[in-house]
Amino acid sequence: MTITRNIILEGKHQKPILTDVFYNANGEQKPVVVFCHGYKGFKDWGAWDLMAKAFANSGFFFVKFNFSHNGGTVQQPIDFPDLQAFGNNNYSKELDDLSSVIDWISENEAYSKEIDLKNMTLIGHSRGGGIVTITAEEDNRITKVISLAGVSDYGSRYPMNTDIAQWKKDGVVYVVNGRTKQQMPHYYQFYEDFIKNEEHLTIECAVSNLNIPYLIIHGDNDTSVLIDEAYHLHKWNPSSKLEIIKGADHVFNTKHPWKQGSISKELDKVVLIIKDFIS
Repeated sequence: MTITRNIILEGKHQKPILTDVFYNANGEQKPVVVFCHGYKGFKDWGAWDLMAKAFANSGFFFVKFNFSHNGGTVQQPIDFPDLQAFGNNNYSKELDDLSSVIDWISENEAYSKEIDLKNMTLIGHSRGGGIVTITAEEDNRITKVISLAGVSDYGSRYPMNTDIAQWKKDGVVYVVNGRTKQQMPHYYQFYEDFIKNEEHLTIECAVSNLNIPYLIIHGDNDTSVLIDEAYHLHKWNPSSKLEIIKGADHVFNTKHPWKQGSISKELDKVVLIIKDFIS
């Protein structure tokens, strides 16, 4: 298997997009899968590497990356050494980052013999579920899209449900990272960008207008993004496929760090469902 880690892509927002690719180099064109992490996430979280290898071993060209402002750095792509970047992240930047990754895949001659550009699927976990859906509705290079424990609405999620007047006055609100114990900032620009682009960032609109195959996967034990959000997504696009993973939490019963040699049975089921969906 060919694995190339921490490829530096130059995005549109003055910070690099670190990218990994996983594939079996055999000169045969493969379906492309692009994976987007979620809020307080990163490409090397938990079992995502093992998931990437599972797809590569099944004949896919798998790409995962860190959003440019997710809080990681080139030197330390895991966790959040750059809280200033994290605080200056927003949904529009993440949409731009994903577009830059898709451009890079589409234009990279080094992989041209290994990828089938007519078969490109986006997977978004959690907050990333909205990012991939909005992108897929707008970008005709995308042939399938998957919401993995994905959110259905950005406007109601933290920090959007904070005291907006106080946020504007202070310029920042903080959320505690339960694992790292960091006080993670959201600067007021996050809210300003959302309000300016609210129509574009309305997931319901994107889901309702999708005209490509759409898969929604959710665990029935997800306490971070409730299963009701999956039902909302499915209602807005009745032709979508909804798969409920029994007993699965928000990260399909994995965690960070993940020291086991194989993925959980719940995440393994996710991989099988996605492979079947793409094929």
